[in-house]
Amino acid sequence: MSVLATLHDCLTPATYLLAAASPADHVYNHTFIKNDDGWWLWSGNQGNLVLSMLILMVVGPWVASRVSTGPESQGTDRYVTGNKFAHMIEVVCHYLREEVVRPLLGDRTNKLMPFLWTIFFFIWVNNLLGLVPILDLAHLVNSNWKDAHATPIGGTATQNIWVTAVLAIVACIFFNLQAIKRLGIGGYFGHMTAGAPFPASILIFFLELASQLVIKPFALAMRLFANMTAGHILLATLFSFAGMVVGKGFLIQGPVTLISVVGGFGIMLLELFVATMQAFVFMFLTTVFIALMDHHDHDHEHGHDHEHGHAKGHEHAAAH
Repeated sequence: MSVLATLHDCLTPATYLLAAASPADHVYNHTFIKNDDGWWLWSGNQGNLVLSMLILMVVGPWVASRVSTGPESQGTDRYVTGNKFAHMIEVVCHYLREEVVRPLLGDRTNKLMPFLWTIFFFIWVNNLLGLVPILDLAHLVNSNWKDAHATPIGGTATQNIWVTAVLAIVACIFFNLQAIKRLGIGGYFGHMTAGAPFPASILIFFLELASQLVIKPFALAMRLFANMTAGHILLATLFSFAGMVVGKGFLIQGPVTLISVVGGFGIMLLELFVATMQAFVFMFLTTVFIALMDHHDHDHEHGHDHEHGHAKGHEHAAAH
C-alpha cells in the first residue's frame, strides 16, 4: 500500500491536468495568439516546429563534426566516431542510404540523400517531441493557459493535418521535379500512358496524373496524420483514467492510477516505435515514388546487364 500511496502523492498534481473533457484536448493544436479577425498567429504546434528546427540546427552540425574523419596525426583513430550518440545517428544514416535508398535510386542516391535524410529526421524529431508532455508542463506553469486551451509550445506537430499536408506537398513537388529532370517533359508525360494504345492511354494518363499530383501526397499526409493522432489519443485516454478518479478516495484512485501509468508506459514504448516507423515510412514512400518514375530505365539497364552477362558467358565457354 505504501507504493500506491507514494504514487498517489506524486501524481495528484498531474492528474488534474489529465481530467480534461476529452483526451483529444491533449493532442489537438492549441492556439496562443490570434488577431482581431480570429486568424491564428501562433500556436503550440508552431512552437514545436521551431523547437525541432533548433534541435536539428544544433545537433546536426555537432553530429557531423563527430562523424567526420579526423586529422592524419590521429592515425587509424581518425576514422572512429567520437561519440556514442553520433555513432548511432551515423548508423541510422548509413542504413537509410545503403539499405533503403540505394537499391531503389542507384546512381542518384548520394545526390538525393540530403533531402531524404532531412525529411526523415524532421518528422522523427517532431514525432518524438509529441511524446514529451510539453503542453501539460506549460499548463502546470500557467493555469490560465489551460483554462483558455492555449499554449506557446507543445502538442504533436505531425498530428496536425496542415503540417502533414505541407510535408506531403513538398515531397510531391520534389519527386515530380526529379521525374521531369530524369525523363524530360515529354518523357514525364509519356511515362504516364504506360505504353497503352489509344484511347486507353488517355484514361491511364489522367489516372496516373491524379496519382502523381493528388493520391500519392494525400496518402503521405493522411498516413502520418492518422497514425500520430490515433496513438496519442490512446495514450492520453489511458492517462486520463487517473484524472477521472481524482477525489474518489485512495482505494479507488491508487489502483486506477497504477494501472493507468503501467498501461500508459507500455503504450509509450509502442509510440516510440511508431514515431520512428512513421518517419521511416514517409521517407521510404517518397523514395519509392521517385523510383517509380524511373523504372523503365532500370528495366532497360537490368536487361542490358542480363544480356551482357549472357554474352560474357558464351565468350568464356568458347574460350575453353
